[in-house]
Amino acid sequence: MEAPPKQPRPRRRGPAQLATVAAPLAVLIATAACGTPAASAPAERPPATSPTGSSGGAAGDATSRDATSDATSGATSGATSAQADDLPAPGAKIPTSAGALATALKETTAKLNDAIDAWTKSGRTAKGGPPRDVELLALYQQRVYRYAARHPDLAARAFARLPAALASQAKDNTAAIRELLALARPIKPSAVFKTQKARPAGELLGYFKKAERRFGVEWEVLAAVMFAETKFGRVRSDSYVGAQGPMQFMPATWKAYGLGGNVQNPRDAVMGAANYLKATGAPRDYRRALHAYNPSRAYVNAILAHSRQIKRDPRAYYAYYSWQVFVLTTAGERRLTGP
Repeated sequence: MEAPPKQPRPRRRGPAQLATVAAPLAVLIATAACGTPAASAPAERPPATSPTGSSGGAAGDATSRDATSDATSGATSGATSAQADDLPAPGAKIPTSAGALATALKETTAKLNDAIDAWTKSGRTAKGGPPRDVELLALYQQRVYRYAARHPDLAARAFARLPAALASQAKDNTAAIRELLALARPIKPSAVFKTQKARPAGELLGYFKKAERRFGVEWEVLAAVMFAETKFGRVRSDSYVGAQGPMQFMPATWKAYGLGGNVQNPRDAVMGAANYLKATGAPRDYRRALHAYNPSRAYVNAILAHSRQIKRDPRAYYAYYSWQVFVLTTAGERRLTGP
């Protein structure tokens, strides 16, 4: 999920840039050309190519860095369940020993879960962004997982010290990040990225659930796709090959499966993605459908890992929603959104 750069399209190389063509948790530079289904293709007709025109990572995947440069995006209210002085700074140091890393992940996740509980119980998830405590704790958790993904031996020793449930969550998250990082290609530091604030978590959740009711595609899978593609719409730039919107669709594929909606509108984009995934095999065969969406085994594995976490604990949805956009450049990693 890295953010895709806005620059002349280079020769196509593979997946990885924004949404299903770019790549999620940051900037995976993708390349595959998406087929062009006939404009009159029926909704149930399986497309020959991916909607994003990519064969690798997703664009909004914020999984290619843990730098701390500030950029756009903002939180709303102040801390709710955690005291301000207990919150990690945006650039807080990541522990480098197994014991300290395990402790940091355990304590951060516990505090984040409490903060998410307070946020959801407040009824404010449908308005504005996450509160300050959720934002800061989620960012630190994300950076810990990104660090763990790059240091597998250390991560294995650290995770062995965690309670079983958290260890399983940690393994899924680092595996998903590692899969997407494998698709990443660094871009020039001078590349221009367009980002924006995500629509409220509660609002997006409503769209995911409405699409599930209409098409039978699990809302957790749809949420994981938007998370990987554009970090819930925070990445605004088109992919290198022209994929657009929060779910990253190529124009021709959107014309066939977008149900006449606006590709930039989150509600319409979610409906179009659910329509496409159903046409390509979901919910009967999610692997087949997701591979059609973005022809990369790594991408499919990452989406399924993230959706599995949301199914196990709905708080994971709000944690992922609060993760930020990172980009991988030839000069290092940069964070584009967040505090």
